[in-house]
Order: sequence, then structure tokens, then C-alpha cells
Amino acid sequence: MSKQGGLPVLGQDEAACCAPMVREPLGEEAAAELSRMFKALSDPIRLRLLSLIASYEGGEACVCDLIGPFDVSQPTISHHLRVLREAGLVDSERRGTWVYYWVLPEALARLSGLLEVPAVSAKALT
Repeated sequence: MSKQGGLPVLGQDEAACCAPMVREPLGEEAAAELSRMFKALSDPIRLRLLSLIASYEGGEACVCDLIGPFDVSQPTISHHLRVLREAGLVDSERRGTWVYYWVLPEALARLSGLLEVPAVSAKALT
């Protein structure tokens, strides 16, 4: 609700709730949570893992399919997947002997919403 006493707008999605940095500063709690996500993505292997998982047909990938594209050991891949999961970017489920991973769309929406820049006219840039 605004300081002007207007009514809240209903029906907006979760991503729209968080104003981009260019409109209002982040609070301490939001900054801490988002920094964990960005820190997890700052590693090239984790960024590639997230992209690989997101691009799998059906939106989820077996850990057995995630090991081949990388020149690191299986325990290293497991470590990176754990970091992504703890940062709230992916979730997982054990099915028999394998673990399946999928990207959490709401996490990506928060990250992209934070970095969203309002359209700027060419006039404002000069």
C-alpha cells in the first residue's frame, strides 16, 4: 500500500511484488537472500548446471544426465547442486537410486525482477 492511502492492487504475480533496485532500495533481509542466489550463480559450473537443468525436456533432469557435460568428478557436481538447492534456485527429489532436479521459476522471477530496468527513452540517455 502506498503512503498516499491508495488500495493495493490485487491479482499481481509474486515477481511483481518486489520493486527493482532502480525504484527502491533493497531491505537487509531481501539483500541477504538475493545475494545467496547471486553468489551461487557466480560459479561457471553452477551457472551451466542451472541452464542445463532448465533446458531439459519436461523441466527436470536426472543427476545421471548432469555429470557427463562437465570435466569434474561426480562429488563435485553433487556439491554444486547442493549449493544451488540451498540458495533456493533448484529443488530435487529422490526416485529410486537417482535424484532429479528442477529449476524453481519463482527464484528466477525474483532475480530477473530485481534487475529489471524500466524502459528508458533515448532522450533520457542524452
